[in-house]
Amino acid sequence: MAGRIPQEFIDQLLDRTDIYELINSRVTLKRAGRDYQARCPFHDEKSPSFTVSPVKNFYHCFGCGAHGNAIGFLMEYDRLEFLDAVEELAKAAGMTVPREASERQDGLGLVYDVLKRVQKLYQRQLKDSPEAVAYLKQRGISGDVAKTYALGFAPDAWDTLAASIGGDRAGMEALDKAGLVTERQSGGYYDKFRNRIMFPIHDGRGRPVAFGGRVFRGDDGPKYMNSPETVLFHKGRQLYGLYQARQANSRLERLIVVEGYMDVIALAQAGITETVATLGTATTTEHAEILFRSAPEVVFCFDGDRAGRKAALRAMESVMPRLRDGRQVRFQFLPEGEDPDSLVRSQGAEEFINQLERATPLSEFFFAHYQAQVDMQSLDGRARLVEMCRPKLSQVPDGAFRDMMFEELSHRAQSQAVLGPHGAVSVPMPRAAGQRSQPSLVRRAVTILLHYPRLAMDLGDVSPLLALERRGVPLLVELVQWCQLNPGASFARLLEHWRDRPEQVYLEKLAAPGLLGDRDPRDDLEPGEENTPSDEVHDEFIDAISRLRRQADRQRMAELESRVAQVGMTGLSEDEKSEWRALQSRRQ
Repeated sequence: MAGRIPQEFIDQLLDRTDIYELINSRVTLKRAGRDYQARCPFHDEKSPSFTVSPVKNFYHCFGCGAHGNAIGFLMEYDRLEFLDAVEELAKAAGMTVPREASERQDGLGLVYDVLKRVQKLYQRQLKDSPEAVAYLKQRGISGDVAKTYALGFAPDAWDTLAASIGGDRAGMEALDKAGLVTERQSGGYYDKFRNRIMFPIHDGRGRPVAFGGRVFRGDDGPKYMNSPETVLFHKGRQLYGLYQARQANSRLERLIVVEGYMDVIALAQAGITETVATLGTATTTEHAEILFRSAPEVVFCFDGDRAGRKAALRAMESVMPRLRDGRQVRFQFLPEGEDPDSLVRSQGAEEFINQLERATPLSEFFFAHYQAQVDMQSLDGRARLVEMCRPKLSQVPDGAFRDMMFEELSHRAQSQAVLGPHGAVSVPMPRAAGQRSQPSLVRRAVTILLHYPRLAMDLGDVSPLLALERRGVPLLVELVQWCQLNPGASFARLLEHWRDRPEQVYLEKLAAPGLLGDRDPRDDLEPGEENTPSDEVHDEFIDAISRLRRQADRQRMAELESRVAQVGMTGLSEDEKSEWRALQSRRQ
């Protein structure tokens, strides 16, 4: 959840961070009762739906669904990685992140240092290789762009790194951990990259974590070769050129995803500095999260052949679970025989940008792909379309885009049926004015507890509820137990405990301001009493837990009665008999 940063440090950091001050320094907030409001910085809107709660150290937008704590806000607004957001908050709070010490302890500090030294070595070798320099010039790459992306050259030798970087055993082990050398069976090491143009792959802080190498003469192995996955490098989570794109653009509004290093370099040479590349792998969900955290719009640029469309399909499937309102995806398919490098050189940057503007929206690509597989003239074909599209669209987060995609599916299937949020086909009945759907007992208990964590202290042991076969009970029990172990903890700390877990988004939505309705007025409370529920809310919560306890008792009694019917009362163990008597007494 927090990598090598102790959770205690994250908790202290969130407690010392004033989310109002943090957000107000970037977005002008206006008081609205005990909370603050503004027009959402994450999507276009005319009236404010973005709410900040200083009491919870939490923000929520009712328009696009964006929500989170101070760390989450910095990740979204400043487009930072998790560790970078933590460091930014720690700097503002006058705290020192303890992660660097652990990096030294586990040897990663030395690996980072070796990678940086290798990058500089390859850069020096490039200057000393007329052939490599000539190749880059022939490809139209200037010295400035080569410097920006730290391009280098690995000489045609087996021991360049061992001779220049290794030296001692620790240095060679660091090279091995970095995936830059291979151990010989007879002893010693040899370089993995030889006679290649070298492309350093940087993390969010600009540190080299891996390399890619491209042959530029002869037929010496594969055209492209990447570092193997290491403790620092995971190709499914890394994007080439992202660090440089962030450095070149104070605020990225769009990212172009291409397939190769040279495509990124060529577009940068043409002045298009918003380009990144996946590293020899299909777009992953981790890639999608990083892309959207960096820019609200993503354009995938693929070849127009079968392989390119297959790659586009994989990319579409990866981004759909991340497509909340305010985010946009399009696909640009290139003419046969062209790639971004050749296209921008033959037609120029302006025409390339024009083609980007005409790229196919995800919605069009989605329906065109699935409609091509069915007979749209037949009822059976349209029904098949619904069955294929429904599970895919169900992955899209709640919001206007999801609703419109379902409506478009109904239109194309020529059916008036509306597809429900869980994939069921139904025609919803209109609600009377002011009527609200009734949440489940567990959902209501979770919602109240998120707003008033101190209520957990009135409950005692809730672990017997785990026997209740009811959706959401394990989460409720874990939530109660966490609140009992962390009395007085802020909601921001609670949310951080569930970071990167499936329940995180669910909890964030339930914690949104206003979900408790009119029965929970906070504007009349004295300062410091915001976390004290009204008597009505308190009684509702205790009643919900009591009803769940009774349901668990009835379920367990039914199990024991079934066992008695099989083996008789004498066949029960002493513990089961004791449990039977306790349940009977609670029944009365």
